[in-house]
Amino acid sequence: MNELRPEDVEADWWTHPGAPAPLPPRQAKGSTGPHRSSGPAQPPAGGVMAPPRRPTPNQPTTGQPAPGPAGPQQHRTPQHRGAPGPGDSRATPWATEPESSFTTWARRFLRGLVVVVLLLAAISGVRSWIRPNSAPPVAGSASSTYPKDEAQAVGTRFAMSYLSWDELNPDARPAAIKRDLATGLDERVGWNGRGRQAAAAAYPGEVTVDPGGVAAQVDVRVMVVPFVRNGRVFVRGKPTWQRISVPVARTSARVVVSGPPTYVADLPAALPENMPEAGVPDDDLTAVTLNDAKAFFGAYGESDAKVAAVTAPGAAIRSLNGSVKLKELADWQVFTGDDNERHATAAVTWSGSGDTTLDQTYSLTLRRTVAADGAQRWQVAAVG
Repeated sequence: MNELRPEDVEADWWTHPGAPAPLPPRQAKGSTGPHRSSGPAQPPAGGVMAPPRRPTPNQPTTGQPAPGPAGPQQHRTPQHRGAPGPGDSRATPWATEPESSFTTWARRFLRGLVVVVLLLAAISGVRSWIRPNSAPPVAGSASSTYPKDEAQAVGTRFAMSYLSWDELNPDARPAAIKRDLATGLDERVGWNGRGRQAAAAAYPGEVTVDPGGVAAQVDVRVMVVPFVRNGRVFVRGKPTWQRISVPVARTSARVVVSGPPTYVADLPAALPENMPEAGVPDDDLTAVTLNDAKAFFGAYGESDAKVAAVTAPGAAIRSLNGSVKLKELADWQVFTGDDNERHATAAVTWSGSGDTTLDQTYSLTLRRTVAADGAQRWQVAAVG
């Protein structure tokens, strides 16, 4: 029986590509060394490896080596160990396609964007380490949440207690001050226990809040009545207005006075240069509405019912309830505007008790109304 040679199997596989790949020749029993080469085939000792044969005319040119007699060193060895050979089921089932230019551009753009963001984050972080943000907190936020109404109430009551004292009743002042002063502070608040004075009225002003949002200063104007000693009695003096600044602090429970107040100079001040102007006078409408203005101020001094009869529908104007009477409408002026609403000013002379008169100036809003018969009038809609 003829023995099947390896080169015959290999030749048959190359001729029929669909056939299974040939197995490498079995190594003789007892021989040493690997049965397949671990790299490119080496030329036989003492000679040169024969060049690969050219494909025969009947053999398809698929880039595969042509069949021919193979020596012991000429069996096919893959370039990479474990790489799939022809007909191997492990062959890659897809083919690599070239990447489009848009995909390449998008990938590079995203990569560059990530780099820019990281650089900006690093730069801003380093800058904050070198020069931290030392800008002061916004005062508006602390001022808007501060309990200003309570601060004004506490500051006003404390101002009246602070500016009232009587050496004949020295315990009355500390008892009154204790209601608003923070616990642990001196209830005498600087008074030496001598003299007599009484606070008659007080009016709060502006509340200046500290940027921290805890402390504040309350501006209070107080009318005080001094008493002068005349022998063994005190004689009432002339009332005067005094202005003080009361320090307060906000706690978790309430607003308290945090220390003694200080006197503040109450200086006169001129009007600002940017005062809003009344507008352009409308002499024709001024003349037409003059009698209506007199009727309004006559009713304004007497009663609410009379005021409601001469004002525009929907107006909510309260009268002076007879405390004064109209003596004269010294001046009346209506200004230009739209067809339904106008601004006006009035100089009024009121008669008080006895022979007393008092001049006052009012700012009013007029509204055009249409009666059921089609008649049009301009009536007062608001005062002030």
